[in-house]
Amino acid sequence: MTEPQWNTLLAVIRGERLRPVPTGFIIDSPWLPGWTGNTILDYLTSERLWFEAHCKAHETFPTAMFLPGFWSEFGMCTEPSAFGAVSMFEENAFPFAKTRLRTVEEIDLVEKPNPRTDGLLPFVIKRLQHLQPEMQRRGHKIRFAVARGPLNVASFLMGTTEFLMALKTDPERMHRLIGLITDYLVEWIAYQRECFPTIDGILVLDDFMGFVSEKDFVEFGLPGLKRVFAADVAVKFFHNDAPCKMCAPHLAGAGINLLNFGIQHTLTEMKSWTGNQITLLGNLPPRDVLAEGTPAQVREATTKLVREVADHTRLIFSCGGGMPPGVRTENIETFIATVNELTK
Repeated sequence: MTEPQWNTLLAVIRGERLRPVPTGFIIDSPWLPGWTGNTILDYLTSERLWFEAHCKAHETFPTAMFLPGFWSEFGMCTEPSAFGAVSMFEENAFPFAKTRLRTVEEIDLVEKPNPRTDGLLPFVIKRLQHLQPEMQRRGHKIRFAVARGPLNVASFLMGTTEFLMALKTDPERMHRLIGLITDYLVEWIAYQRECFPTIDGILVLDDFMGFVSEKDFVEFGLPGLKRVFAADVAVKFFHNDAPCKMCAPHLAGAGINLLNFGIQHTLTEMKSWTGNQITLLGNLPPRDVLAEGTPAQVREATTKLVREVADHTRLIFSCGGGMPPGVRTENIETFIATVNELTK
């Protein structure tokens, strides 16, 4: 992110009223490769193509914030790979981590990875280190440490159904596994901050926090979020585009001050459920409108989105989740222009 963008983000989080209301998007491998005419595998394996894709996004949409900004990632494989999960990389499909644990009993054998050496994590760091000078010459700094959340990682190690079942059938082992993963994530975030002192934000992505009941969220999910977000940084950014109603009232207490959520709830509802303590990033339908709609349909839906929420503080207009595959330049331009026109 550039210095002006970072200052804008901090101002929004403080609750200042900005005109026009800022726009921003989470961008990574589901959208950038196709938008720049590359395969996903080429994008992930070429530092140059990865860097040029991010630069093109910043140059094409200079008024939008892209979060976390120059995201070094290998899809859902990044964090599970350090536990020994086999990573699958097809030419033009999303990376996928194979199940690591065949039985709940194997949790007893799991050891905490070393984020400095294990899995794909060193490759994440080296990509940023190699390209940091060029980012800085273009006016950007590495601002965020990024990690998938504890429940997300656990679900990839075990499998979704097995993970959800084990929360009920073997809660003791699940507490052990989630606690160990959380220890690892805290160290992974600390290591990123050690490598890049310009980091003053954390982005944690965990859709599985929305797949469980409020009771199970409080027992299994919330303690890990509190530990991960305990780091002394200015921006504590959480992504969960699964249903958020049951976890929303607890997020500010976990230290979170920026939330990207899905399309199941309105901005007004989320402002209410979070006590208007958290800046919201959302929530135009990403697939059905931003990716598949015409510019006219994007404009119509964006107008409705802007006008439906009365309070434009602690708000960054975006889509409900990360930027999906297939979104065209003209649709993003229409979205940004409509927001600027209606909130200037």
